[in-house]
Amino acid sequence: MTRSEAILPIRAASKSKADAHAHLSLVETEIRRGQWADPDGGRLTVDELAALWLEAGAVKRSSTRARDETILRLRVLPMLGKKKVSSVTPVDIIALVNTWTLRQAPSTVARQYTATAAMFSFAVDSERIVRTPCRRIRLPQVPIVERPELSTDELTRLGEELGKDYAVMMWCAAVLGLRFAECAGLTVDRVDLTSETVTVDRQLGRDGVLSRPKSAAGRRTLACPSWLVTELGALRARRGLTGDDGNAFVFVSPEGAPLHYTNWRRRVWGPACERAGLPGLRLHDLRSLSATALVATGTNVKTAQRRLGHSSASVTLDIYARSTKAADREAAERVGAYLRPSLAHAGHLVGSMLARQPALTCAFAVGAEGLEPPTSAV
Repeated sequence: MTRSEAILPIRAASKSKADAHAHLSLVETEIRRGQWADPDGGRLTVDELAALWLEAGAVKRSSTRARDETILRLRVLPMLGKKKVSSVTPVDIIALVNTWTLRQAPSTVARQYTATAAMFSFAVDSERIVRTPCRRIRLPQVPIVERPELSTDELTRLGEELGKDYAVMMWCAAVLGLRFAECAGLTVDRVDLTSETVTVDRQLGRDGVLSRPKSAAGRRTLACPSWLVTELGALRARRGLTGDDGNAFVFVSPEGAPLHYTNWRRRVWGPACERAGLPGLRLHDLRSLSATALVATGTNVKTAQRRLGHSSASVTLDIYARSTKAADREAAERVGAYLRPSLAHAGHLVGSMLARQPALTCAFAVGAEGLEPPTSAV
């Protein structure tokens, strides 16, 4: 923006030439400080800003774009859509969040706020406003949901209720820590029966489109226990698939179509969990089980992080992994013996510890009383 370009509209709006030059000096200072925004940009309505932001997000996955569009259309624009972007203040955002909090879960509120804040950050980055109104907004705390404990017997019973093909999918989630979209997007050419590995580099979105995982960490090749490779090979044989069917999905609907999460959960997973006595269990809970098992069996944190496709070890430990009751009891025995050795009978202590050692089954550890998995829905 040149000085001559800036001064023309300022002169028209100013009472005198001196006022115009004073305002121009202020504009030039704001430009140098990186605090200037195009006045015309702020005159956009939030409706218009939303359309521009969604259009600029063409590189996002289609499912993410669809989710953002739904959030704006249903939760943001009815309250803010007609307002000028430059007139939206933190007070407006607080009112918006408070309205959501009355009717929706904290995790839903957080997701909607994230989309709203990203839209206004886009307005700042494109120099339509100087500061985002989404600043220092307090959100309701999202609790960590405790998941039901699972024993090997319960998992085996669930596998029987699911049937042979979907039992293999269940074990892929529990042993390999695969998400639903990663299971649904797994194709024959990503399963190497010779090297006993599974390559995870694509996932099937709810729109039926294959896409790359969100982060580079999500793209990984995982070693599989031999028994799981055998079951994957048997599944392939039952479906009449060979190595030449590389693009065929490993797991499909009862009709042979690509899996759709909502339909599969309603028709297959939910009823099987009910019959197995595990109502409310989600496939994603098995991913938490996998994280807990990795930690419980002494797997180093970096390996656990890589197998689960996490971008940081803190996600693996803080969000997914859970302490087992067996590990807690063993810690109590050890501390008690250390602090009062005269009261700890050595033979009894060792025997009790051995009795509580996690049983290594199906390549992951489940203590005598099970694991305590969690995280948000798929």
